[in-house]
This record gives sequence, structure tokens and C-alpha cells, in this order.
Amino acid sequence: MRVVVQRCKEARVSVEDTVTGAIGQGLMLLVGVTHEDTEQDAKYLADKIAGLRIFEDEAGKMNFSVTDTGGAILSVSQFTLYGDCRKGRRPNFMAAAAPAEAERLYDYFNQELRNGGLQVETGVFGAMMDVSLINWGPVTLLLDSRG
Repeated sequence: MRVVVQRCKEARVSVEDTVTGAIGQGLMLLVGVTHEDTEQDAKYLADKIAGLRIFEDEAGKMNFSVTDTGGAILSVSQFTLYGDCRKGRRPNFMAAAAPAEAERLYDYFNQELRNGGLQVETGVFGAMMDVSLINWGPVTLLLDSRG
């Protein structure tokens, strides 16, 4: 599993001009699933993200997690994180998991975040979505469950 984590002041996702998820301060997540991913990968990343210390303390040091700050999560599925652009000019998405399995693991990942006490808003799996955010910092990290 691969997740792009962006610390944000606010974020929202909409489908056909209808907002399906919106948060204030917290983390905007773009979530991709590949063929070999399991529930263990999803749980590992959910735990990692919940405890990732990327919010600043009074001294300006990154010492607080989204859990510590009471922030929320906006999680958006994005199979294009597994796009291979090494050959040609059109990305190859063969490394992305099949939609049914990707959706199952994406839902499991979001439930693991909720089980940790986090508010999780989402887009609509497989839909064409418009995503907006105010990236705070900016802080953007790429996490991968397989190193």
C-alpha cells in the first residue's frame, strides 16, 4: 500500500459538485493499493499515520500526531499512485490492485483509522473526484507498507 500524506488546514472532496467529505485541520491522504497488499499492510499504515508526529509543538518542533492534536483525516482512494511511467508517455497501471480488492482494503484501512479514534471522511471509491486542500507547511510525505 502506498499513501501520500499531506498535513492540511482544511481539505474537501466532491463528486459531481456534491461534497462527500470535508475536514478542518488534519491529514489529507491519497491511498493506493497494489496486488500483494493485505490487511496487515493496511493496519500497519493506519497505525503509522495515526502516530506520525508531523504537527508542531509550542517550540516549532514536529512532536504531535493527528491523534494528539484532535485532527481529522480525509482519505481518498487513488489507484494512480501505482502508475508506472518508466516506459512510453502513458502510465501503465498494471501494478494497481483490481477494483474489488482495492476497495476492500481501502475500506479496511479507513476502519482501522476510525478504530483508533480518528474522524475519517472519504471520497467515493472509483468515482471521478475533485479534491482541494490547503497544505499546511507545506508538509507532504510518501509512505509505503513495503519499504
